[in-house]
Amino acid sequence: MKVAIMQPYFLPYIGYYQLMAAVDLFVVYDNIKYTKKGWINRNRMLLNGADAVFSLPLKKASDSLCVIDRELAGDFDRVKLLNQFMGAYARAPQFAATQAMIEQIVRHEEANLFHYIRHGLTRACAHLGIASEIRASSTIAIDHELTNQDKVLAICRAVGADTYVNAIGGKNLYSAQDFDAHGIELKFIASKPLSYPQYGGEFVPWLSIVDVLMFNPLAEVRSCVAQNYDLI
Repeated sequence: MKVAIMQPYFLPYIGYYQLMAAVDLFVVYDNIKYTKKGWINRNRMLLNGADAVFSLPLKKASDSLCVIDRELAGDFDRVKLLNQFMGAYARAPQFAATQAMIEQIVRHEEANLFHYIRHGLTRACAHLGIASEIRASSTIAIDHELTNQDKVLAICRAVGADTYVNAIGGKNLYSAQDFDAHGIELKFIASKPLSYPQYGGEFVPWLSIVDVLMFNPLAEVRSCVAQNYDLI
């Protein structure tokens, strides 16, 4: 069984979904510390020919809390966020085909940050034809005080993984020899270059999956998610 383990991200870039599609089980960390400067509750869209950040506002809370313990701000204006997407992409060729999915994700009434993001990942996966199982890390019976590679190995052993797949950016974080010692093959996913017209301007790469879906037919995006990468 192929397994991947990642932090939760809100409407992440296409490479995240390629990783999800490449495995049988996708474990999402819910019991790790929330990082303010990370990408858990924000990502980038195309606005006036350049990248612009969109985000989920959070209730003020201790920086030591885990993702599962964080809440969306009580005044989070879901309509305002939808209008941001509309303002950015209303003229995009696939706007009509994509907007319903975005509305299902953004309008979700969940207040918990992790559950809100997980719902978004689940809805996007259904739209993209990804059938991989998604499981929260806290539901897996391991010593959750473990960190880094030790925690990844513990999760892999607990779920019966024979292959662990990680994003290529983490290549220096893991030892193939250590994984081999536990009978687990270590692989990395490398997304192939992807470009497409964005209103005729200079292409801005690696934006949220929203951007990819707004400018490309769904069948082509599904094919890219399923095939446009290498496992090395």
